Amino acid sequence: MSLKCGIVGLPNVGKSTLFNCLSNAKAQSANFPFCTIEPNVGTISVPDNRLIELEKLVNPEKVLPTSMEIVDIAGLVKGASKGEGLGNKFLANIRETDAIIHVLRCFDNGNIIHVDGSINPVRDKEIIDIELQLKDLESIEKKIQSLSRIIKSGDKHAIKENELALVIKDKLEQGKCVREIEFSIEEKNIISKFELLTFKPVLYVCNVDEASVSKGNNYVNQVKELVKGENAEVLIIGAKIESDIMELETYDERQMFLDELELEEPGVNRLIQSAYSLLELSTYFTAGEKEVRAWTFKNGMTAPQAAGVIHTDFEKGFIRAEVMKYMDFVSMGSESAVKDAGKLKIEGKEYIVVDGDIMHFRFNV
Repeated sequence: MSLKCGIVGLPNVGKSTLFNCLSNAKAQSANFPFCTIEPNVGTISVPDNRLIELEKLVNPEKVLPTSMEIVDIAGLVKGASKGEGLGNKFLANIRETDAIIHVLRCFDNGNIIHVDGSINPVRDKEIIDIELQLKDLESIEKKIQSLSRIIKSGDKHAIKENELALVIKDKLEQGKCVREIEFSIEEKNIISKFELLTFKPVLYVCNVDEASVSKGNNYVNQVKELVKGENAEVLIIGAKIESDIMELETYDERQMFLDELELEEPGVNRLIQSAYSLLELSTYFTAGEKEVRAWTFKNGMTAPQAAGVIHTDFEKGFIRAEVMKYMDFVSMGSESAVKDAGKLKIEGKEYIVVDGDIMHFRFNV
């Protein structure tokens, strides 16, 4: 299941530094706008301590975590919706992602220039919002125009699409993002086909200095107040600190550094987990002597659909799934113990997979 999160923000807010920490790639990072021109793409492992416990019990030949893609997209400037700077390229790249990680600069440093000359994360967020809203407004107006010919024939689906498009147009003109509008699940499924930028789920990352990494600062408080109506998560991360952590060679050194900062784990771990959750994803496991592996599935998937994540043949020929709960397996120590306790369940095609399920699929093609 290939899913992408795009890291966006104004130039010089710390996007590329954060991307490097996430992916261990070496995206160019410099003190001037448009340092990142082509999007850098990194495949990152999703941290999951459950794999460590499963490895201890199963002792497999290899352990494979689940993964997702992170895309570092060129910095945006005012006028991007009209093609200013790298606007058209930026907006095309963000359209290809499933969710947005919006990095906001929440630290003072006279040595790192800001494209607008001062530090103001509220203004920075609004600049990007406006550009994305303007591009969505352009897209929805084209959609309404194309639907105008079809609705004359009385096509019920087109009429519904047009109704939703008109609601969206009205809200965009009021300066609202599409994700802020209340829609039913059915309506959201229709709107997802419109490919609107401000409909994508967003995670706000406040990039702070070392002194603010554990408790935040006034800039962070301003961001939290601004986005509280968006049902969006706000994370506090020090990209420079994360970069320093990556330079440390041993686990003990990294842990000592985290303890000094009063942090339980690296911020990038929290960011990856939050991005995973933002995409409404969960994890199930397969466990055997050859490998213990984590698999990504979309929340709400049935057992056959989850089997299809491994291979389409598994979904086509699905017969049943043998399911253990992670906590049962860990507490009892083995599959046979789980089975003896009557905790191994045989599930059919209607079963909704739950995060942490350990699964074995039976299929016939």
